Amino acid sequence: MARKFLYLICGVTILLLLLLLALRIWSEDLTEMAFVPGVAFAPQQALPPEAWEKPGMWVSRPGLRSDPAAWRPAGMTPAPGKLPVAVFFIHPTSYIARDAWNASLEDATSRNRAALFVQGMASPFNVAEAIWAPRYRQAAVGAFLTAKPEAARAIDLAYGDVLSAFDVFLRHVPPGKAIALAGHSQGAFLLRRLLRDRIAGTPLAERVVGAWVIGWPVSLQHDLPRMGLPACQRADQPGCVASWLSVADPADTDMLVQAYGRRTGLNGGSVAGSAFLCTNPLTGTPGSSVPAAANLGTLVPDVEARSGTLARGVVPASCGPDGFLHIGPPPKLDLGPYVLPGNNYHLYDVTLFWANLRADFERRTTAWQARAQAQATAQATPR
Repeated sequence: MARKFLYLICGVTILLLLLLLALRIWSEDLTEMAFVPGVAFAPQQALPPEAWEKPGMWVSRPGLRSDPAAWRPAGMTPAPGKLPVAVFFIHPTSYIARDAWNASLEDATSRNRAALFVQGMASPFNVAEAIWAPRYRQAAVGAFLTAKPEAARAIDLAYGDVLSAFDVFLRHVPPGKAIALAGHSQGAFLLRRLLRDRIAGTPLAERVVGAWVIGWPVSLQHDLPRMGLPACQRADQPGCVASWLSVADPADTDMLVQAYGRRTGLNGGSVAGSAFLCTNPLTGTPGSSVPAAANLGTLVPDVEARSGTLARGVVPASCGPDGFLHIGPPPKLDLGPYVLPGNNYHLYDVTLFWANLRADFERRTTAWQARAQAQATAQATPR
């Protein structure tokens, strides 16, 4: 009997090892089967920019009765005053179905998930006077896991919506007022293009307090030179780009790098093998390694209650030579079941550093205000 039991244990162990080997060898194929839409791409007409004049076309914007971006973690007191800046935030992919290449604006599941993402990821910016986060016909998550031509068409459709929403956002922001730009995952991917097409080489660049392009690689060679803003080098530097992708150790980033390599940069060149920007969110500077004591607060979510609390001094951060932001071993926090294979903390890129991102936004906005004031004083001084 004991021998049969040992044979059973041995057999189960071998099966598990074979399963892990299969996942290792065919992980890309299995992922494509699970997430890439198996239907034909359905062309859709571009919506007129005026569509985003309707409050219902926004997850967050001034005047909404229930605005998820206005949320604060439990126990956190409101800021004493609002910063005079308007934030444009592009939420990450909330549509993971395979039945279409682009989400319908009326899809209840993706709308609910988008509101939750905006609550957790745009709320660090709610010390600003206004946050605008548009609804858009986002590309399905599978569009970023394949090189099929349908994927590029789906992403282009999503980008057209975001661009129209941004133009409406600008209509509602007074001329000369400071703006901030942020996006995560698909939102960051689209924000790269928006920076190239609406910010680079325009007077708007002088109004940007910062651009937080989080959860999608920003190629130092193929993207950054076309985005119209430099990479953030100092913690108090206004008008710059910050970006990071979070992994715990030991990390397996092969699938991430492959997904990155399928895309072209803003200059049209292949980004495969290109180094990308890593900003340490604990310092606001590139390439640094910082202990957990510098973490002002990780957002520990309670998804069921749509709430959460801040845990201070738990998660460290280090920009590794591979360009990823390493957080050491998986943190001993109940963050939920959404860590991706390979110790990929993609869904937690913002919430791991919630309080530090808030402080970074405040610091860069204050620096932008000081610079603007100095420039105004210099212009008004008789010569």
